[in-house]
Amino acid sequence: MTDDHDEPQYPLEIAVMGELTEHEPDLCEKLLAVPPGGEVTLYFNSPGGSAYAAMSLASIIKLRNLQATGVVTGECSSAALWPFAACIKRLVTPHSVALFHPMKWESEEHVGIAEAAEWARHFSLLEKEMDQLLADLFGISLEVIAPWMRPGRYVSGRELAAAGLAEITPLSFLAHLQPTEPPPSPKSKAKSKSK
Repeated sequence: MTDDHDEPQYPLEIAVMGELTEHEPDLCEKLLAVPPGGEVTLYFNSPGGSAYAAMSLASIIKLRNLQATGVVTGECSSAALWPFAACIKRLVTPHSVALFHPMKWESEEHVGIAEAAEWARHFSLLEKEMDQLLADLFGISLEVIAPWMRPGRYVSGRELAAAGLAEITPLSFLAHLQPTEPPPSPKSKAKSKSK
């Protein structure tokens, strides 16, 4: 049993920093600590990582209906774009940057030819699906981001805002993201009913 001091304050804040692949277990655990439908603010400064890690994080945000605000404090590139796009509110500064590019093929050593052929088939399908998924998460047509994807382009915070993918905010505005009143705990609800 925990007391009121152990309960997290809402909205929670999570730093999405560095490679997604390396930090995926920790990020998933933190996202799962947010109650379904709860508020969370994600601060991004990530060069990306595994497409599967990105898909997993974006899926957790959407499947749990998290009221996520994504804030790009530095870089949000490559695979990091998927969880950022899954946020219902997206904020960038004029100095934020995002790299859009096609998926990159990575293979392990000692892969047999049959496995490599299957991976090539799967990769071709995955690349098309991930491009469309990114556009869907942003709520835009694929044609908006397609020119950025191939051969790959760094896009500024101002350009992201101009394309309607995020809202631009000066650094001074981030003070308004301070936690709001936490939702009542089950204990406090029970106490108010018993009075």
